[in-house]
Amino acid sequence: MKFIIDRTLGEARQGRVMTEHGTFRTPAFMPVGTQGTVKAVTQDMLEKIGVEIILSNTYHLYLRPGTEVLLEGGGLHSFIGWSRPILTDSGGYQVFSLSDLRKIEEEGVTFRSHLDGSEHKFTPESVIDTQRYIGSDIMMVLDECTPYPCSREYAESSGELTLRWAERCKGRFYGTLPHYGHGQSLFGIVQGSVYADLRQRSATVLKQMEFDGYAIGGLAVGEPAEEMYRIISICSEVLPPEKPRYLMGVGTPENLLEAIARGVDMFDCVLPTRNARNAALFTRNGTLNITNSRFKTDFTPVDEECGCYACRTYSRAYLRHLFQVKEILGPVLATVHNLYFYQWLVRSAGDAIARGNFLAWKEEQCASLNQEIHTYN
Repeated sequence: MKFIIDRTLGEARQGRVMTEHGTFRTPAFMPVGTQGTVKAVTQDMLEKIGVEIILSNTYHLYLRPGTEVLLEGGGLHSFIGWSRPILTDSGGYQVFSLSDLRKIEEEGVTFRSHLDGSEHKFTPESVIDTQRYIGSDIMMVLDECTPYPCSREYAESSGELTLRWAERCKGRFYGTLPHYGHGQSLFGIVQGSVYADLRQRSATVLKQMEFDGYAIGGLAVGEPAEEMYRIISICSEVLPPEKPRYLMGVGTPENLLEAIARGVDMFDCVLPTRNARNAALFTRNGTLNITNSRFKTDFTPVDEECGCYACRTYSRAYLRHLFQVKEILGPVLATVHNLYFYQWLVRSAGDAIARGNFLAWKEEQCASLNQEIHTYN
């Protein structure tokens, strides 16, 4: 993997990440394809929307279809018919969210499947092995995602465990080879909850380990937005500027723009697809609930300035009708629109960085995005 920074403006960066499955531009938003599919859209639709990289989940793919199927199928790229880059998280967040169904120890974490209650164990070594079977372009280390709020003592103990696990992941990564003939990269994950010194230590130690890139984890878990932005800035100050920075599981359009201003390059979040399935559509002028009765005879596009297939072809009234009669096409078109919007947002942010007016553009966009243009029936 190679990361090239083409433009900077303050802390904000525009660049490119080159992998053996192609290049994706940064800032980049990765739609979440948890189980090898981004809900409600095909891979062809993703390409037409302009998606250059997707995210899948190690925990879910480990359980189904399983590593044997993935190996026999030639890896995830071949299995799902996607030729562009894929990032896989380690599954740590999913395992730790199981709460009463898991036990954390130095060796790893033992958990019970949410599917059938069967017992499994993830170790730093096993999640590397699983991601080798998946064949993703970018792999993540096993980490523990702390809840919010949590005590300093818990955050410190958890953060130190994550660092030890990161070192073991790196050892396993360099002690094994890819299965499918293409290179893979490994990112470390900064933890430490909302404690500045713990975040600084985590970022410093991971930097010394020399990963291919660095993620900022453990945010968007209930903390105030300003706390999140503060921690992002603290991490960015320590992490090496020549490596890509990935903010995990974030977030709203405003979150993305504020994080880009603080030096983040990559994002993922279920928000655009989940909101779409619930009839919430992002526009340049705020979010609207397409099921609202006032759209019954509104024959304008969802967003007049949007170039997505849904906006070029259909009206608000039609999309409302699809949701009212519970036709599958409604969530499909809403997902196409929301994913297109997110791609437009990060591309436009990159263009504004290149033009040299990103900060002014960001403030204008945030003011517009926060308009309340919907009311719920």
